Amino acid sequence: MVHYREATVGDIPAIIRSRADDQEAGPADGRMAAYLRGTHHPQLALLPRVIYVALQGDAVAGYIGGHLTRRFGCDGELQYLYVVPSVRRTGIATGLLGRLARWFAEHGALKICVNVNVESPAAVPFYSRHGAVALRPYWMAWQDVRVVSVDVGRSTLP
Repeated sequence: MVHYREATVGDIPAIIRSRADDQEAGPADGRMAAYLRGTHHPQLALLPRVIYVALQGDAVAGYIGGHLTRRFGCDGELQYLYVVPSVRRTGIATGLLGRLARWFAEHGALKICVNVNVESPAAVPFYSRHGAVALRPYWMAWQDVRVVSVDVGRSTLP
Protein backbone atom coordinates (compact mmCIF):
# COMPACT_ATOMS: atom_id res chain seq x y z
CA MET A 1 0.00 0.00 0.00
CA VAL A 2 1.36 3.42 -0.97
CA HIS A 3 0.37 6.63 0.78
CA TYR A 4 1.07 10.00 -0.87
CA ARG A 5 1.39 13.32 0.92
CA GLU A 6 3.07 16.69 0.74
CA ALA A 7 6.56 16.57 2.21
CA THR A 8 7.95 18.82 4.91
CA VAL A 9 11.55 19.75 5.66
CA GLY A 10 11.39 17.02 8.32
CA ASP A 11 11.00 14.43 5.54
CA ILE A 12 14.26 15.38 3.81
CA PRO A 13 16.47 12.94 5.81
CA ALA A 14 14.16 10.04 4.81
CA ILE A 15 14.16 11.25 1.21
CA ILE A 16 17.96 11.29 1.23
CA ARG A 17 18.05 7.79 2.77
CA SER A 18 15.75 6.50 0.02
CA ARG A 19 18.55 7.03 -2.51
CA ALA A 20 21.47 6.02 -0.31
CA ASP A 21 21.87 2.52 -1.78
CA ASP A 22 21.14 3.42 -5.40
CA GLN A 23 24.59 3.59 -6.95
CA GLU A 24 23.18 4.25 -10.41
CA ALA A 25 21.13 7.31 -9.40
CA GLY A 26 23.64 8.66 -6.90
CA PRO A 27 22.86 10.70 -3.82
CA ALA A 28 19.88 13.01 -3.46
CA ASP A 29 20.41 16.73 -3.94
CA GLY A 30 21.91 18.00 -0.69
CA ARG A 31 20.18 21.36 -1.25
CA MET A 32 16.72 19.81 -1.10
CA ALA A 33 15.85 21.17 2.38
CA ALA A 34 16.90 24.68 1.30
CA TYR A 35 14.89 24.24 -1.90
CA LEU A 36 11.77 23.33 0.08
CA ARG A 37 12.33 26.21 2.53
CA GLY A 38 12.62 28.60 -0.43
CA THR A 39 16.24 29.57 0.28
CA HIS A 40 17.80 27.66 -2.66
CA HIS A 41 16.60 28.72 -6.08
CA PRO A 42 17.30 26.78 -9.27
CA GLN A 43 17.81 29.02 -12.30
CA LEU A 44 14.80 31.33 -12.78
CA ALA A 45 12.83 29.50 -10.06
CA LEU A 46 10.00 31.30 -8.32
CA LEU A 47 8.04 30.56 -5.18
CA PRO A 48 6.08 28.57 -4.27
CA ARG A 49 7.46 25.07 -4.57
CA VAL A 50 6.42 21.67 -3.32
CA ILE A 51 7.70 18.13 -2.79
CA TYR A 52 5.42 15.10 -2.51
CA VAL A 53 6.47 11.76 -1.08
CA ALA A 54 5.16 8.27 -1.72
CA LEU A 55 5.40 6.22 1.46
CA GLN A 56 5.28 2.49 2.04
CA GLY A 57 4.84 2.30 5.78
CA ASP A 58 7.35 4.81 7.12
CA ALA A 59 9.80 4.40 4.22
CA VAL A 60 10.02 6.80 1.30
CA ALA A 61 9.35 4.84 -1.89
CA GLY A 62 9.62 7.91 -4.11
CA TYR A 63 9.34 11.67 -4.32
CA ILE A 64 8.66 14.46 -6.77
CA GLY A 65 9.20 18.19 -6.51
CA GLY A 66 8.53 21.26 -8.56
CA HIS A 67 8.30 25.02 -8.54
CA LEU A 68 7.02 27.93 -10.52
CA THR A 69 9.55 29.33 -13.00
CA ARG A 70 10.28 31.58 -15.95
CA ARG A 71 12.75 29.13 -17.52
CA PHE A 72 12.25 28.61 -21.27
CA GLY A 73 8.95 30.50 -21.18
CA CYS A 74 7.43 27.87 -18.92
CA ASP A 75 5.19 28.44 -15.90
CA GLY A 76 6.58 25.60 -13.79
CA GLU A 77 9.43 23.12 -13.63
CA LEU A 78 9.52 19.55 -12.42
CA GLN A 79 12.73 19.62 -10.37
CA TYR A 80 12.92 16.15 -8.79
CA LEU A 81 11.46 12.73 -9.53
CA TYR A 82 12.80 9.55 -7.99
CA VAL A 83 11.40 6.10 -7.24
CA VAL A 84 13.26 3.43 -5.28
CA PRO A 85 14.45 0.71 -7.71
CA SER A 86 12.61 -2.15 -5.96
CA VAL A 87 9.21 -0.50 -6.56
CA ARG A 88 9.71 0.97 -10.01
CA ARG A 89 7.06 0.16 -12.63
CA THR A 90 4.35 -0.10 -9.97
CA GLY A 91 2.63 3.23 -10.69
CA ILE A 92 4.36 5.26 -7.99
CA ALA A 93 5.98 7.69 -10.43
CA THR A 94 2.63 8.13 -12.17
CA GLY A 95 0.90 8.81 -8.85
CA LEU A 96 3.54 11.36 -7.91
CA LEU A 97 3.39 13.05 -11.33
CA GLY A 98 -0.39 13.33 -11.10
CA ARG A 99 -0.18 15.09 -7.74
CA LEU A 100 2.45 17.53 -8.95
CA ALA A 101 0.47 18.20 -12.14
CA ARG A 102 -2.58 19.07 -10.06
CA TRP A 103 -0.47 21.34 -7.83
CA PHE A 104 0.82 23.17 -10.91
CA ALA A 105 -2.69 23.57 -12.32
CA GLU A 106 -3.98 24.87 -8.96
CA HIS A 107 -1.22 27.51 -9.11
CA GLY A 108 -2.08 28.56 -12.65
CA ALA A 109 1.06 26.97 -14.06
CA LEU A 110 0.17 25.08 -17.23
CA LYS A 111 3.32 24.98 -19.38
CA ILE A 112 5.73 22.80 -17.40
CA CYS A 113 9.31 21.87 -18.28
CA VAL A 114 11.52 19.06 -17.04
CA ASN A 115 15.23 18.42 -17.49
CA VAL A 116 15.40 14.81 -18.68
CA ASN A 117 18.20 12.36 -18.02
CA VAL A 118 18.48 11.07 -21.58
CA GLU A 119 20.79 8.27 -20.40
CA SER A 120 17.98 6.79 -18.32
CA PRO A 121 16.18 4.26 -20.51
CA ALA A 122 12.87 4.95 -18.76
CA ALA A 123 12.86 8.77 -18.54
CA VAL A 124 11.93 9.91 -22.04
CA PRO A 125 9.31 7.15 -22.54
CA PHE A 126 7.77 7.93 -19.12
CA TYR A 127 7.39 11.64 -19.79
CA SER A 128 6.26 11.03 -23.38
CA ARG A 129 3.60 8.56 -22.23
CA HIS A 130 2.25 11.30 -19.97
CA GLY A 131 2.09 13.92 -22.72
CA ALA A 132 5.44 15.73 -22.57
CA VAL A 133 7.17 16.62 -25.83
CA ALA A 134 10.72 17.65 -26.69
CA LEU A 135 11.47 21.27 -25.84
CA ARG A 136 15.21 21.48 -26.49
CA PRO A 137 18.18 19.15 -25.93
CA TYR A 138 17.78 17.42 -22.54
CA TRP A 139 14.42 19.13 -21.89
CA MET A 140 10.80 18.14 -22.36
CA ALA A 141 7.61 20.08 -21.63
CA TRP A 142 3.87 19.86 -21.27
CA GLN A 143 2.06 22.68 -23.07
CA ASP A 144 -0.86 22.12 -20.69
CA VAL A 145 -0.08 19.98 -17.66
CA ARG A 146 -3.79 19.42 -17.05
CA VAL A 147 -3.59 16.55 -19.54
CA VAL A 148 -1.54 14.72 -16.92
CA SER A 149 -3.96 15.53 -14.10
CA VAL A 150 -6.96 14.29 -16.01
CA ASP A 151 -5.24 11.23 -17.43
CA VAL A 152 -3.57 10.17 -14.21
CA GLY A 153 -6.47 11.22 -12.01
CA ARG A 154 -8.90 8.92 -13.79
CA SER A 155 -6.72 5.86 -13.74
CA THR A 156 -4.54 5.59 -10.65
CA LEU A 157 -5.03 8.27 -8.05
CA PRO A 158 -7.18 7.76 -4.97
